[in-house]
Amino acid sequence: MTYLSPISPGYSWYEDTVGERPAYPRLDGDCTTDVVIVGGGFTGLSAAANLAKAGTNVVLIEAHRFGDGASGRNGGQLGTGQRAWVEELEEELGFTRAKALFDLAEEAKAYVIDFSATHGIDMDYVPGQLSVVHKKRYLDAYRRHSEIMATRFGYPHISFMDATETARRLGSERFFGGNRDTGTGHIHPLKLVIGTARVAAEAGAKIFENTKALKIESRGGKVVVTTPSGTIKAAKGLLAVNAYGGDLEPDSAAHVMPIGSFIGATVPLGHDSPVIPGGESVDDSRFVVRYFRKSKDGRLLFGGREIYAAKDPKDIHIHIRRQITEIYPALKDVEITHGWGGFVGITMPRKPYVREVMPNVISAGGYSGHGVMLSNFVGKLYAETVGGNRDRLRLLEDLKIPPFPGGRRLRAPLLFLALNWYALRDRL
Repeated sequence: MTYLSPISPGYSWYEDTVGERPAYPRLDGDCTTDVVIVGGGFTGLSAAANLAKAGTNVVLIEAHRFGDGASGRNGGQLGTGQRAWVEELEEELGFTRAKALFDLAEEAKAYVIDFSATHGIDMDYVPGQLSVVHKKRYLDAYRRHSEIMATRFGYPHISFMDATETARRLGSERFFGGNRDTGTGHIHPLKLVIGTARVAAEAGAKIFENTKALKIESRGGKVVVTTPSGTIKAAKGLLAVNAYGGDLEPDSAAHVMPIGSFIGATVPLGHDSPVIPGGESVDDSRFVVRYFRKSKDGRLLFGGREIYAAKDPKDIHIHIRRQITEIYPALKDVEITHGWGGFVGITMPRKPYVREVMPNVISAGGYSGHGVMLSNFVGKLYAETVGGNRDRLRLLEDLKIPPFPGGRRLRAPLLFLALNWYALRDRL
């Protein structure tokens, strides 16, 4: 039986390849715990697993099924560093802070890989990423970036590719060059969600699906979360809803904006296909980035249609096919077997939003398309914070994240206009 998410459009290839997902109960009745977590994506589940393994009593609630949001439906690319390049961070924050943020992201990458290996989670990790240039004028910046990463930030795994090498590694002549990163890779994100939930439950975390938070408050020295079927009282709370928080907490809502991102999966292309013969994941230099990779069974998983409004498109396949054909004309008639979407949480500066939004309640999200590794690691850093060490989480808390202009009513249309302007610039 096909399960369709009530909050995300389409049936994903990821869902089609994991079999029957483990089901967890609804909350039934009131309870008291050390930590309450709202949101069962990467951040929340990672925090629950790490807290429970450390002996902390934790209750986690998810409004739908684990993996229905961005954590189970994203492009699966780990990336390297923060969303912003290190040279941008250094210009804004200075070398010391930029290096600390880069090192934190590198540790996040290693954490995801080590966590999956330690706990027997087969997340289909494949190494390698190609970042390719769709306009010639960007080539010098990409070349400089590879040099800065090696000489200034101690990361020797990125090498610059000319047009010939790019065409060979990509199987397309659409791009002018780019960088190859052998120090990162891509995964099956829903397998990691399922595995992390299992680890959390086995460690003793009480995790509940289909349990919506109606209200979160800090009162009388306690964090109180109200649901339709019970109230949870805790000493501390983590709000890990990212793009799916709605109006649950106003500060998070003002700083983290949901945008829709959509992916299509083709039939297996065959072992003799020239498309990405090395198996790397790919992202391009557009502001409205296109990202794609091959699955372990040889399908092209292609993402690139973003919307900046609340409506879900009904024509995912049509638009994804058009973008695939721009890069791989020979695939203009390829069958697309799956089309799905979800909402990514972004911030104005495309940096994570981590704040104490009320006494003893920390909110974390806004990973801006760079969340596969960062969100999992932020969950671990939150567990460290509960254990008494907040130093590393503060590296993210101290980032300046302004709210979106326009308030709740006008921010979406204003962002729609701004980002569609950038999408137009991508085509010029």
